[in-house]
Amino acid sequence: MRPARPTLRCLQDDLGHPVPPVTQPLEDLDHPLLAKATERFAEADAKHERIRAIDDQVLFKVKVQRWRGAVWVEADLPWLVAAGRREDGSADDFYAALEADGKAARARYNAGHREGLKTATHSAHLLPDRADFVRYRAEAGVRFVRRIRVGIRSLVCDSLRDGREHTVDFDTFTLGIQVRADQGHETYVAVRITGSVPSNLAVVVLGNVPGCDRDGWYPEYALPERDLLPAEQAWSNLMDPTEAAALLDDER
Repeated sequence: MRPARPTLRCLQDDLGHPVPPVTQPLEDLDHPLLAKATERFAEADAKHERIRAIDDQVLFKVKVQRWRGAVWVEADLPWLVAAGRREDGSADDFYAALEADGKAARARYNAGHREGLKTATHSAHLLPDRADFVRYRAEAGVRFVRRIRVGIRSLVCDSLRDGREHTVDFDTFTLGIQVRADQGHETYVAVRITGSVPSNLAVVVLGNVPGCDRDGWYPEYALPERDLLPAEQAWSNLMDPTEAAALLDDER
């Protein structure tokens, strides 16, 4: 399961939080209710308590401190769709208010439609809408760059230990990195990309290899232990040995 994230309506109206820049994915926001929702829904087959008073959608309870929330799950993505605080002396006031809101929304819907709803509640207005999905897609680049950075760091550290090429598979391409230190104390690094990639991927990858001059990359037509395959691109550079040693120290 992916980390839980709030809808834009819930974020602003219920949590009282301004919408951050698109460079900050909403699942990264520091809020106890989001953290608890992510924790509770980390496993896809975990058991959850359904909000029984809402019968038109499957919503689940999430509770932490005085915060109460309702989570709707879309495939492997939990959405926090409503939230509120428990008032002193009342254990279920948030969920009672949620039920009342659902019944009022049903009454408004049925008043304006000839074919009325058969359920007791109507909560579609709480679910993520077009703006939520547009925001989620806009954050995709940030998530992708984070995956790239984590993958590159892991490959560099693995190759520093044994001098061999290590690879990681992404959705449409494979990234490989080989790091070697010669007797002259220079640390050589080769990066190769195999598969279907966007035009700017190489810039993102090479710019995130630690300890390397961004302007020091040169195209290669062979890797240290083999020739390139037709669908491969490769570049080489020198890595700062001090930073290479620091990486391994951090890993330890």
